[in-house]
Amino acid sequence: MLAYILCTALAVLPILIYFRNPYFLKDLYCTFISIYVGIRLSRIEKKFYSILDRFLDKVAEHPHKKFIVYEESSYTYSQADRESNKVARALLTHAHLKQGDTVALFLGNEPWFVWMWLALSKLGCTASFLNVNIRSKSLLHCFSCCEAKVLIAGADLQGAIEEVLPTLKQQGILVFILREHCHVDCIESLSDKIQMESDEPLSRQLRASINIKSPAVYIYTSGTTGLPKAAVLKHKRVWRGSFLLTFAGVRSDDVIYINLPLYHSAAFLIGLCGTIERGTTVVLRSKFSASNFWNDCRKYNVTVIQYIGEVMRYLCNTPKRDNDKDHKVRLAVGNGIREDTWVEFLERFGNICIRECYGATEGNVGFINYGGKVGAVGREHFLYKMACKYALIRFDTEKEEPVRDSRGFCAALPFKLLFKRILTPFSGYAKDKQQTDKKKLRDVFEKGDMYFNSGDLLKIDDEGFLFFQDRIGDTFRWKGENVATTEVADHLLAVDFVEEANVYGVKVPGHEGRIGMAALKLKENMDFDGKALYQHVKNYLPSYARPRFVRIQDALVVTSTFKQMKVKLAEEGFNPALIKDPLFYLEDNKGYIPMTQELFNCIAEGRLRL
Repeated sequence: MLAYILCTALAVLPILIYFRNPYFLKDLYCTFISIYVGIRLSRIEKKFYSILDRFLDKVAEHPHKKFIVYEESSYTYSQADRESNKVARALLTHAHLKQGDTVALFLGNEPWFVWMWLALSKLGCTASFLNVNIRSKSLLHCFSCCEAKVLIAGADLQGAIEEVLPTLKQQGILVFILREHCHVDCIESLSDKIQMESDEPLSRQLRASINIKSPAVYIYTSGTTGLPKAAVLKHKRVWRGSFLLTFAGVRSDDVIYINLPLYHSAAFLIGLCGTIERGTTVVLRSKFSASNFWNDCRKYNVTVIQYIGEVMRYLCNTPKRDNDKDHKVRLAVGNGIREDTWVEFLERFGNICIRECYGATEGNVGFINYGGKVGAVGREHFLYKMACKYALIRFDTEKEEPVRDSRGFCAALPFKLLFKRILTPFSGYAKDKQQTDKKKLRDVFEKGDMYFNSGDLLKIDDEGFLFFQDRIGDTFRWKGENVATTEVADHLLAVDFVEEANVYGVKVPGHEGRIGMAALKLKENMDFDGKALYQHVKNYLPSYARPRFVRIQDALVVTSTFKQMKVKLAEEGFNPALIKDPLFYLEDNKGYIPMTQELFNCIAEGRLRL
């Protein structure tokens, strides 16, 4: 009788646990994965083992397995190893690189990017990934702040290099272009030199001094300085990013589709490094194409896709087809998908498991929504909270500062800003102590403590799921890119009729992120010239950073500490029915034209594509 009761109790217990916590099994799975990853990281720290070492082990384990598929070509793990050996030898001979040097890579999504990074890792050098959209002042800034000695550019980016060549020449920088011949003075061809080198393995002694705390890569992120900042990613940070695919449930037999830029942390850390950690195959595309997305997935038998919110929306906006659910994709990993897009995507393209995640390139905390709750960016887990001391505190969006109590400490209340306690040195940004210090918040819960300020507002529901609310400060996100408002404002101030400029992001119905808008004060006795402004932003800013809307004001509103007010302007948006100031809209290839109610209605109803 006792045995019967015990068996009944054991049978009923899982049901009771499920009704009390429907995410119990997923929590349990996450617990096992957390323990596994924790043990792996502990071993890696005790006896240094890099992502490159993992790659070389995978080469030995399955040399003939496909590693990179690009267009009509494919490369096995062994071929990738040999190609990177040749690159490393060429750089050793012609760039005279040594352990600890930094090399800037100005390359788009192509196999050369992977070979270059692997080669530099084999030489014990740090790669600095430059955004291929930056030009002139921004390009020089990004190059110099990582103290690179060498610049390697893709063949299609030679024009951008030539624009800044006089300055690079003055600084004694070695410049290589991935061509077999180059007749421009001070730019050396590199492809021909690589072809002549041996593909034999290189000595491990070339990287003998590299350890878990050494810089692995520099990845650039926008910020309040007005220019991109070089986030220093050490080897431990690279490992942590690579394990996200493990948490997401990626297997070694999966095929991962990467169409996001490799110079960003999402594609590089999660996509490429995650691929190496899992030992999978990656299908690499030069850039995202909504019209070719599913055709590629079918052609290459893709099982895992990587996304940002805009990617999912673009896919949902394509014309519906009978074969929308005809594919092998089982998992989507990324961040930034809106709740309505999430639901629409699943209804249209089938039962794909979406693993939304949250994190920042320079950050020391991240989350993954392993529970699958629509709209959430993550879920709190007790093991993670024990190992990763973080907190969500109340934030005043008008004053742009945390709310503190009478004792001067922060309060944990419903509308929260994410902070992560700094228990080890925060790497921050290369050659930018001021911006690194601004990311640190002191005396949060007790005297002397210190936390990393994420700059993001989140909320947590009663089931422990985290939801992204908004970004604060001087950066907004549009079309998958961070836009620094100060940098855009600086360019606008160079226009002869502009006296003051306040740049901010505004929400647009049906779109993720915020699109750029600028409030301008004109110089006395000068008129607004929409064509001249358009020509200026076209020359100096990438398309995603150009203000789509302009608002002309008699005076720009500032706070008591003379900071420009952005929150109220962003809330007011660009509706001419509500705003009495003159408004202008950037019409592609024409210039800024007067904003009308008809234009606003077209945008709001999704009839006009932005």
